[in-house]
Amino acid sequence: MKIARRHHRRGIALAEVIVGGVILAVGLGVIMSIMTRSLVAQTAGEKRVTASWLCDELLSMVVVEGPDRYGRTNDTSGQFTDPFSDFSFDLQIDEIGRGAPYEVVATVWWSERPNDQVSVRTLISVPAGERQQPREPYEPLDFDARYYDEDEEATSGAP
Repeated sequence: MKIARRHHRRGIALAEVIVGGVILAVGLGVIMSIMTRSLVAQTAGEKRVTASWLCDELLSMVVVEGPDRYGRTNDTSGQFTDPFSDFSFDLQIDEIGRGAPYEVVATVWWSERPNDQVSVRTLISVPAGERQQPREPYEPLDFDARYYDEDEEATSGAP
């Protein structure tokens, strides 16, 4: 009788190993699926942030040059240059009425799918009075010194 019990225990242990292997395989499959989805979402988020930044850049250029003059000197649609050659843009500048601000819509997309685009609509007015040509900061901006000084202070321990 002792021999029969030993074989019975071995069969149960084998069944437990098989069930544990199946559970492990399902769990690993779910983890891989979640990781894949998160990488796709991260890539889409990076594209959306870049497209938002490019929309902001387009609108800033309209503000600098003026909505009444921008379309005469710049392209209002096309593709960005490297390193943003994956992105295309369309800029619509509509005059609402005399003395009213212009309605400006900047759209940037990176594929043919309708969800792969960012569109920003805003109002931009022509500066009143004499136009300043071109707008420049009072002091030149030195971005390198701005960031490198902070890094050097952090590493040297100086306040």
